Amino acid sequence: MEVIHTIKELQSILNRYSSQSKSIGFVPTMGALHAGHMELVKRSVAENDISVVSIFVNPTQFNDKNDLIKYPRTLEADYKLLEEAGNSYVFVPSEEEIYPEPDVRQFGFGPLETVMEGKFRPGHFNGVAQVVSRLLDIVKPDNAYFGEKDFQQLAIVRELVKQLNLNVQIVACPIIREKDGLAMSSRNTRLNENQRKEAVFISKTLFESRNRCKEYTVDALKDWVVNNINSNPELHTEYFDIVDGSNLQSIGKWEDTDYPVGCIAVFAGEIRLIDNIVYSGK
Repeated sequence: MEVIHTIKELQSILNRYSSQSKSIGFVPTMGALHAGHMELVKRSVAENDISVVSIFVNPTQFNDKNDLIKYPRTLEADYKLLEEAGNSYVFVPSEEEIYPEPDVRQFGFGPLETVMEGKFRPGHFNGVAQVVSRLLDIVKPDNAYFGEKDFQQLAIVRELVKQLNLNVQIVACPIIREKDGLAMSSRNTRLNENQRKEAVFISKTLFESRNRCKEYTVDALKDWVVNNINSNPELHTEYFDIVDGSNLQSIGKWEDTDYPVGCIAVFAGEIRLIDNIVYSGK
């Protein structure tokens, strides 16, 4: 595996593969890799002739500067995991390499960006769109892999690709969970011992809500999830919504969609965790 820091060097290598009609898989990350990331990487390696992983903590998508400063950075461990997975190239650019000038582009995603994460993290998805569009333009992959844990981000990325008419297949990969059910996240490493122990209550509540959805109305189930999680003194719900998974808009009745998804953000202390669950069979 080769570590590359400049766009010029990466594109020189990738152009050679493209000229030979070799397929390129791409996994954009912010590092602090865990087993969830590695499932994306394994698929990229398995489904393409070569695989590229980027590691770049993108400043434009953090609306909380403190969160940016504290975001975990574990480059050497990341390299080891990627090499073990058979990844071909890892792109680790500087901020100046990605943004030689301030990125002032403004994207519009309509109703997709005004709910949930977009509502509580103003500017976040514009930053995501800036960096993802930049990376896709640099790498020009055939397939790019994103996790379903970031359910709203996945919808935004698909809309971005559509708007920019990019020739790339966005591949969604299922949530990977710890043995106790907690959705894997780089932020989990920032939890103290007690917070980590209690954070599993988020996924337990979501799993239980799936059992209750046949007998609860949408509003009643939303209230139950929020009240249940907030009963844990270590946790505080920022939002929980049940949406149409196709357009991310809130539903009022189960009959409003055949693809209902519950999306949640919860604080454990100052650490913000997200998760989601599909209410299948509704």
